Amino acid sequence: MKKIVLWGATWALLVVVLLLPPIVVVTEALKSGLLASLATLKDPDGIAAIWLTLETTVVAVCFNTLCGILAAWLLTKYRFPGRAALLVMVELPLSISPVVSGLVWLLLFGAQGWWGPALERAGIHVAFAVPGIMLATLFVTLPYVVRTLVPYMEQQGRDTEEAAALAGAGFWQILLRVTLPDARVALFSGVLLTTARAMGEFGAVSVVSGHIPGLTETMPLHIESLYNGYQTVAAFTMAALLACMAMAAVFLRSAPAAWARYREVQE
Repeated sequence: MKKIVLWGATWALLVVVLLLPPIVVVTEALKSGLLASLATLKDPDGIAAIWLTLETTVVAVCFNTLCGILAAWLLTKYRFPGRAALLVMVELPLSISPVVSGLVWLLLFGAQGWWGPALERAGIHVAFAVPGIMLATLFVTLPYVVRTLVPYMEQQGRDTEEAAALAGAGFWQILLRVTLPDARVALFSGVLLTTARAMGEFGAVSVVSGHIPGLTETMPLHIESLYNGYQTVAAFTMAALLACMAMAAVFLRSAPAAWARYREVQE
């Protein structure tokens, strides 16, 4: 009896928390019909928001994947003073409110910030411009690749890498041909988590973007603008598109494990 109650409560929670929100979003988006919903995506400001979201995501994923790999290597292959502090700093974006991180970028690069006036005089615009959006997204997505790689690389050990080094392999050869192939599932998971977070980030980006339609609005910000402007169908259509993009990234994360289980069954 307890097992049935626990099973029912778990599924009820999953339905209410995970399944109901996307169902409501899609239902509202299609309230006026599929053609009306698709027509809202032709808006120039909406197209600009989609492209800015994709560009920001690509930059965040590429930068944080490279930095995450190198940071995970440093944290797992070496023991040095300050290692624990570095681990805490890597996890800092997970514990700080994104709004606070956005305010920090404004403090540094805003018109009244530490470096903002000098950069403005040089013709470099960071706050309320695309560079500020990318900096904010880079910060909030920093930990994911590192945190997925570190446990696996610690479990991996150093035997194969030391053998490769004795055979004359250099750093990049060991990293690309020995370490990463074994950790590809963890790396893939971290990249997809970074992708999903970058596409959906709102708080930090909202603070530094300035909400300029067609210029500094990502998809989450454009959704807010549409909803506040009583363009309900357009807002929910953009939200449905963003939800599909993020859920695709999350579902792809489980694909390697599902494929491995399928291969085991077949064998």
